[in-house]
Amino acid sequence: MANEYSQDMDIIKGIGASPGISIGPACLMDASRIKIPRKNISPAEVEQEKTRFAEAVSLVERELQELVADLPEEIKEHSSILTSHILMLRDRMVYDRTMELIGSRRINAEWALCEAFKGIKTIFARIKDTYIRERLEDIQFVVERVKSVLLGTKAAADLFDKAAPAIIVTRDLSPADTLQMGREKAIGFVTELGSRTSHTAILARSLGIPAVVGADDVISRCIDGENIIVDGLKGLVILRPSKAVLEEYREKSRRYAHYRLEVIQNSSLPAETVDGYRIKVKANMELMDEIPMVIQHGAEGVGLFRTEFLYLARRELPAEEELFNVYRQVAESLAPYPVTIRTLDIGGDKFVSNLSIDDEINPALGLRAIRLCLKERGLFKVQLRAILRASAFGHIRLLFPMVSGQTEIVQVRQVLAQVKAELDAEDIKYDKDLKIGIMIEVPSAVLIADVLAREVDFFSIGTNDLIQYSLAIDRVNDAVSHLYEPLHPGVLRMIRMIVEAGHRAGIEVGMCGEMAGEPLYVPILLGIGLDELSMNAMAIPKNKRLIRQSSQEDCAAFASELLGLDSARAIKKRAVEFFHQNYPADMETRDFLEFGISV
Repeated sequence: MANEYSQDMDIIKGIGASPGISIGPACLMDASRIKIPRKNISPAEVEQEKTRFAEAVSLVERELQELVADLPEEIKEHSSILTSHILMLRDRMVYDRTMELIGSRRINAEWALCEAFKGIKTIFARIKDTYIRERLEDIQFVVERVKSVLLGTKAAADLFDKAAPAIIVTRDLSPADTLQMGREKAIGFVTELGSRTSHTAILARSLGIPAVVGADDVISRCIDGENIIVDGLKGLVILRPSKAVLEEYREKSRRYAHYRLEVIQNSSLPAETVDGYRIKVKANMELMDEIPMVIQHGAEGVGLFRTEFLYLARRELPAEEELFNVYRQVAESLAPYPVTIRTLDIGGDKFVSNLSIDDEINPALGLRAIRLCLKERGLFKVQLRAILRASAFGHIRLLFPMVSGQTEIVQVRQVLAQVKAELDAEDIKYDKDLKIGIMIEVPSAVLIADVLAREVDFFSIGTNDLIQYSLAIDRVNDAVSHLYEPLHPGVLRMIRMIVEAGHRAGIEVGMCGEMAGEPLYVPILLGIGLDELSMNAMAIPKNKRLIRQSSQEDCAAFASELLGLDSARAIKKRAVEFFHQNYPADMETRDFLEFGISV
């Protein structure tokens, strides 16, 4: 395609947030920020200004509630995101702090709201975890909507009044705006901000709307009404495409639509190799809104349900009843398939506002995950009670993160026994045979995996942290992130050690880290003998099909060969060769190049 570029063609590289290809006119939404005036008010005007702010919040509440009520049935499952935004409106960090600033500083509501949000940004700036840090976007969406009411301006969805379908190009887009625009009119999204884990990206994927986020300077380089191409597979936005490039992308769009249809149609087939090796393929999820996507894409349950979102962006810890209602809904929706709920994986680098956690020099090695839960027993017991109660309504498994030794498992079992005794005394039902497992994600756990396997019912390998801790690589540090290598010989040997230790003890070993969802790695993981792979729901159909074309015997020989190589470069080179040799007639080979799957 490079030879077909016209002189005027402009290609912007962003992040592919929702797969697919859209071609159409750009609807450019002015991203220039409206200046917020600061006005000093007299003591007599304070109550009037507080009332003005309260009325603006109430109006936004009503708007969001009406949007939830009016959502079409096919996207009704996304209402929980909007419901969480409604709750944020009254959060003390937003609502009470703004009211306090109006009175203490005697300033107008708009300025006070901006000042309150600055304080929230300062807190979130200390967070290293990308997913948690990006939840700040949700608070910002709420703040911006209230500001637009106070200033008398329109929300993005209200500005989008195009008669014909168009591609939205803007600085950022809230989940509410995304849902209001819908897929009939908005055929693609391009934003300068955002990430794959933002709620807007999740909604775009669920709605089937191609999207690219993090496209720097797209607003200044794009012309309203001109035809553009959104390649959500590779994360490209092509402005002023030549005729040849347009035709190539139209053909690519047709082929991708055919590919997706074929993959989805076969997604319910079992993940079984040609020589009869059966492996479970499950989904990772963190929001209830993802349940329809999990089911549609053929997941055999949830291998990792992250629970941190219930604790974020709020001053109060969630009550047991709130947690129970969420866990119950997930369990009931996915029954009879199992849901593996991971207990709170949060710490000094993440945000739980009313826990007294001191600042830590290195929070990744500090008070987090199971360590935090064992210190804050009250917090831990509330979550365990909610999970156990929900287990009476579906097939739930319990997963504990960042276990480094046997002592922690003993302590966890003691707390769990206390909670079960309390529920028994209250005559509250729960699954008496609830299975418990641990995440293997630190080197010490790998080295004593044989000891730990005697204490639990299953292992789940968290490759994200295991690779980071083993290779001493901070994935979010640009200076060293290129050294983060899943195919490092040491990493593969550790995975083999874990699997062998688990199988000797008669327990299943799964993997829930990002490595589990990469097609290039699937033959290797099959060969090492994993029992379960848990991944992003979107990755399930293509990986299931890949498994169904594989021979476990061949993969085992291949994995043994790789374990004998001495560098990640050599392993990766051989892995790509194996893939092309063994799947030559399948579209997966071309997918690596054409459909945005990295190797």
